Amino acid sequence: MSRQRFYVTTPIYYPNDKLHIGHTYTTVAADSLARYHRLRGHDTWFLTGTDEHGLNLQRAAAQAGKEPLEYIDPIVEWIQHLWKRLHISYDDFIRTTEERHKRRVQQIFQKLYDQGDIYKGTYRGLYCVRCEAYYSEDELAEGNLCPIHQRPVEWLEEESYFFRLSKYGEPLLAHIEANPDFVRPESRRNEVISFIRQGLEDLSVSRTSFSWGIPVPFDPKHVIYVWVDALANYATALGYPDGDLYRRFWPADLHLIGKDILRFHAIIWPAILLALGEPLPRCVYGHGWLLIDGGKIGKSRAGSQVIDPLTLIDRYGVDVVRYFLVREVPFGADGTYSEESLVRRLNSDLANDLGNLVWRTTAMIERFCGGLIPDPSGAPATDLAQVAAEVRRRVEQHMDRFELNLAVAAVWDLIGRANKLVDEAAPWELNRRGEHARLGRVLYDVAEAARFAAVLLAPFLVETPERIYDQLGYDEDLRAVGWDAGLTWGRLPVGTRVRRGEPLFPRVDVESLFAGGDGAGEGSAGGQGGSAGGEASGQEPAAGAAPEITIEEFARLDLRVVRILEAEPVPGADRLLKLKVSLGSGGERQVVAGIARHYQPEDLVGRQAVLVANLKPARIRGVESQGMLLAAADDGRVVLVAPEQAVNPGSKVR
Repeated sequence: MSRQRFYVTTPIYYPNDKLHIGHTYTTVAADSLARYHRLRGHDTWFLTGTDEHGLNLQRAAAQAGKEPLEYIDPIVEWIQHLWKRLHISYDDFIRTTEERHKRRVQQIFQKLYDQGDIYKGTYRGLYCVRCEAYYSEDELAEGNLCPIHQRPVEWLEEESYFFRLSKYGEPLLAHIEANPDFVRPESRRNEVISFIRQGLEDLSVSRTSFSWGIPVPFDPKHVIYVWVDALANYATALGYPDGDLYRRFWPADLHLIGKDILRFHAIIWPAILLALGEPLPRCVYGHGWLLIDGGKIGKSRAGSQVIDPLTLIDRYGVDVVRYFLVREVPFGADGTYSEESLVRRLNSDLANDLGNLVWRTTAMIERFCGGLIPDPSGAPATDLAQVAAEVRRRVEQHMDRFELNLAVAAVWDLIGRANKLVDEAAPWELNRRGEHARLGRVLYDVAEAARFAAVLLAPFLVETPERIYDQLGYDEDLRAVGWDAGLTWGRLPVGTRVRRGEPLFPRVDVESLFAGGDGAGEGSAGGQGGSAGGEASGQEPAAGAAPEITIEEFARLDLRVVRILEAEPVPGADRLLKLKVSLGSGGERQVVAGIARHYQPEDLVGRQAVLVANLKPARIRGVESQGMLLAAADDGRVVLVAPEQAVNPGSKVR
């Protein structure tokens, strides 16, 4: 569903003393969509802000001994600081205490009253101050608790104005049924339809029991219900009813919200718009929650549940946090947060895959091509251009359907294919054999794939795409050039000098981190350069790096040829494989090998390798390893040592 303009909103956030990682998830997702549409050249507007009225904030300010705005202002500054650290590219940040908003909310209320859609009555019922929402008894959790915050609700009885919500149930139901994409995903749509079919009751839309809100224009002892006030921001920020931005961007293309506030956005807000005679948003998307220990992350839960995104940014970097949020959580469904899962995404996807691709590519261009992007014209093209074109098509399809996690996963298919091509083509062997034309083609295509991936990742990552361009020596302004031009294959100029710098993503040692260490990985390259245990940097060892041994010492090693019978990943370890190997009459062994980044398990079955058979057994990630396979490391590649011709398993290597 391609659009030439795109208006996306997040809910405006209640200004408590901390926004947690769940809020960050919503805002990063909306920002990624806005950045994508800007790259596509679409006229784009991204709105967020803060919801600053209501009894809850009035009470919080009073408890702090402050006036409401005096209490709220520094919190809003903190929120804006967080969005700045996350590089949130909003076009407008609206506060519901701004005059531009209050004046237009009063216009809306007055119009609804004048046409008979608002009337005076008395409200009696159960109310959650935290939600600023009403609940019937059958909606409450056990113990008469709010189903969202798990806190007691209050009984309210007061004079109130009511909105004729019941009048708009049938028209709203007809709209939802005629527009399948209006409420998404499907499970949320079904929820809304079911709720409407039960019958809508008129909605209390004013309060007299507190004063912190927008006064009803014709009866100032009443203040407008905070959810009418807050929902109207999507239109008031554009200058409803006749502002230039309103004419340019309304209706909204996407209201991106958490599923806990779905009914406000998919029932109350559309009903108000129907009453006003205004077009309805094209899509209200109720995404799932980030869960920890089985519960929603939020201020209503224990303090340990509140994950501070600023701490994560300081520890791992903004792109690691953004990548985890858009990649880990299936959009529309609940996702689970843990810092360990974030670190594993960092190590596996960002360090091992993307970081390693850029590191090894620039290293080989330096080593084999004098540091200059080679001319690919002397040899047939690889399949990377076709893979890149197909990945682009899939990314666009997923983004148009708001499937951010699938869009990012598609980019990794290109990154994975580029890494595999390096392993298959073995540029170091091409160089050794003097096949310079083929070498130039392979290295050019792999470098261009890295550049192509940088453009595809630009909606999601805010620093890494430019760093990739810089290491490739390419000085073009990625975001200014845009999507179509940037995704033209072959744009990387021949003869450009690469500028290989620090690895994009240093690995983190998970065990060290969660045992109280600093999490520093093996070697500064963190899986993208040199480190112990079979990591390959392309650098030759210094002369005399290992001490001399005697023939007697060498004879102590029992080196045997083995055949690999089974191979599978070690759970929770991104570079380890568990292998079952045969020594013929010597039986079978279980071996753990750090080669998962270089071999697919199914490709190893049936192959021969060389085992240090008399190595003392060790436990690695809780799995016993009975020996060690020999491997050679060269230019980013790890290759198992094997006999030139097949021999009987168990044969001794002399």
